Amino acid sequence: MLSNPMKAGDRVRVKESVVVYHHPEHRNQAFDLQGQEGEVADLVKEWEGKPISANFPVLVKFSKKFKAHLREDELETIE
Repeated sequence: MLSNPMKAGDRVRVKESVVVYHHPEHRNQAFDLQGQEGEVADLVKEWEGKPISANFPVLVKFSKKFKAHLREDELETIE
């Protein structure tokens, strides 16, 4: 776990290979997010008012059209 927890608004970079299939410019094709930079939009900690432990709790906004849920250990905070 990171010593400095992430929070909404932090700039982050994907530090390891994470393949997604829902990128709007690469629809239904494998797209590796490694090296991509974005902003933490939200940390998923509750659903409908109940606490949860999400598998991919960090929602990262990469562009106007593209967001992805990732694990905290797949990301690094950047300045």
